[in-house]
Amino acid sequence: MTETKTIRLYDEQVMLRSCKTVVTACVELKKGFGVELSETVFYPEGGGQLSDTGKLILADKTVSVTHVREKDGHIYHETAESIAVGTEVTAEIDWQMRFDHMQQHCGEHLLSYGFWKLCQADNVGFHMTEEMVTIDLNREVSAAEVQQVETLANAQIQENLPIKTTWMDAEQAAACATRKFNDKLTGPVRVVSIEGSDACTCCGTHPPMTGMVGLVKIFKAEKHKEGTRIYFLCGRRAMEKIQTCWQELTGAVQLLSLKDEEIKSGVERLQAENKELRDKLTLAEERWVNEIAPQLLAKAELKEDIKLVEVRFEDISVDAARKLAQRLAEEPLAQVTLFYKQKNRLNYILTRGSAVSVSCRERIAVLNKELNGHGGGNDNMAQGSSAADKIS
Repeated sequence: MTETKTIRLYDEQVMLRSCKTVVTACVELKKGFGVELSETVFYPEGGGQLSDTGKLILADKTVSVTHVREKDGHIYHETAESIAVGTEVTAEIDWQMRFDHMQQHCGEHLLSYGFWKLCQADNVGFHMTEEMVTIDLNREVSAAEVQQVETLANAQIQENLPIKTTWMDAEQAAACATRKFNDKLTGPVRVVSIEGSDACTCCGTHPPMTGMVGLVKIFKAEKHKEGTRIYFLCGRRAMEKIQTCWQELTGAVQLLSLKDEEIKSGVERLQAENKELRDKLTLAEERWVNEIAPQLLAKAELKEDIKLVEVRFEDISVDAARKLAQRLAEEPLAQVTLFYKQKNRLNYILTRGSAVSVSCRERIAVLNKELNGHGGGNDNMAQGSSAADKIS
């Protein structure tokens, strides 16, 4: 790997928010410019961690840094305008974003250590977005195991353990790593270690003490490939997510006139009631279909011995419409066109009996053109919909 031309102050001084520096290069990118600095406090995106953002303060103006990336040893601070080489600037990061990223990344180390120690599951993937952070594990873990790991991680946060970053030779790093080590690494590598907990090679930023993470909350664990994907947040972002979820939960509890601890049983009761109502609706629709289908066939227009059934409804369900269309198609001579409204759209179903030669696929193509709609199907049945306000 090519040695970076910029001194990376964040490697040793993670709490540093700004620095005086000089522009050493400015290259044109596809969008904007990439400014190189003699030294920087900006972390470039990498290792699963998002980049810092912030600003470069010049003598006569301020230039925003929207993203930072590293390529071939060069750290590019992406800006909308160029800055002349030799210009003295103050590089200042968005501290709340940096601190947020440190909380998430340290939380990832604590959780990864917990899954490794308690579940013998290795972290094989880490990804951070503005909405959620994920860890991919190489084996499936149970809900009970997830809870145990979350409890351990938060206990280590409450213990306020010191976090150290150390540069050492790859062989020494391999001996120090508690969780994992990339055998392909050579030369000096950076090891991040949490006292009494995780130690592994890492290029990201972390707070000096685990207590600064605040808390870790796992929101979801789902099967992913041959293992498990863990969704979590830390610190401020976890608190905001929990507050939002709690507000929604409180609103649901009030609507259902339940106690907080009764929400699960209340939802189960609603599901059972909903299923009972759906079953009753299904029976009612079947009775309605069996009653109205013969009436529609009896009133159908005859054209060359084909029964042309065209019917319009304003207030029937999707299931009822499909059942009726299928029931009408049991008549060999029936050519059916059924319109119905659903969610502010005009829907249509075309079917045919076994003795009808006209293709539903061809008919719906014509209907789509007339109504500016979309849909398709096969020779025996086709479905489509349109934003048309009414049936012509």
